[in-house]
Amino acid sequence: MTDPAPIVSGTMRPYQIRGRWYRPEEQPNYDETGLASWYGEQFHGRPTATGERFDMHALTAAHKTLPLPGLVEVTNLANGRRVVLRVNDRGPFVDGRIIDLSRGAAEALDLLGRGVGEVRVRYLGRAPRLGGGQRLQVAEASAPVVLPSASALDPRQTYWIEVAAFTDPQLARATADRLGQPAQVQAATNGAMFRVITGPWPDVNAAERARQETLAQGFAAARLIPSG
Repeated sequence: MTDPAPIVSGTMRPYQIRGRWYRPEEQPNYDETGLASWYGEQFHGRPTATGERFDMHALTAAHKTLPLPGLVEVTNLANGRRVVLRVNDRGPFVDGRIIDLSRGAAEALDLLGRGVGEVRVRYLGRAPRLGGGQRLQVAEASAPVVLPSASALDPRQTYWIEVAAFTDPQLARATADRLGQPAQVQAATNGAMFRVITGPWPDVNAAERARQETLAQGFAAARLIPSG
C-alpha cells in the first residue's frame, strides 16, 4: 500500500473496560479463530475510536487490540464467505468474541440472522486513508471460470492471477479498472461470480512475483491459476 493512513494517536495506549486491561500493539502475524458478533443501527452515525463516523452499511469492524485503522480478512467458517474489513473501532468487550462486525459486514458473511458466528480473522496491515473494505468469495464455492487460452496469446504464457472474486459485476469492474492493464473480469459459467484476473505470465516464478505485488496492494486472496 503506497499511502496508508497513519495510526490514530491515542488508540495504541493500554485501556481498561469493566476492570480488564487491553494493550493494543502491532500484530503482523495475527491469525485467530473465534466468535464474531455485529452491531448496527444503535451506533449508526456515532464516532468510532478513530474519529470516523460509524456507517452500519460499510464493511468495517471493531477489534480490541489491533492498530487503528487497519485491515483484516474475515472468513465465515460455516460457509467460506470472506470479506476484507476496515477496523476503525474498539470492541467487542464480551468474553469469547474476537471481532465485532458492522451490519454490512455481517450481511456479506451471512451472519446477520444468526447474530454470532465462528470466524477466522487475519490481520492484513495498515488501512488506506479511505475505505479498504471489499467482499471476497471462496473460489471453490462457485461455478468455474473459463480462463482465456494462453496459447491464443503466446504459447509460453501459462499462468494467471485471480486477484479477487465478487458477486457484483460492477465491483469486479471497478477493481479491474483500479488495477489497470492487464486486469480483466471473467464471469463464472453460471453468471453468479465475477473474478478479476491478471496475466498471463510465462512461468510460475514470474507469476509469483506478480502475485506478491498484488498481495502488497491489499488483495489477500490473490492466487495463481495455471491456464493448462
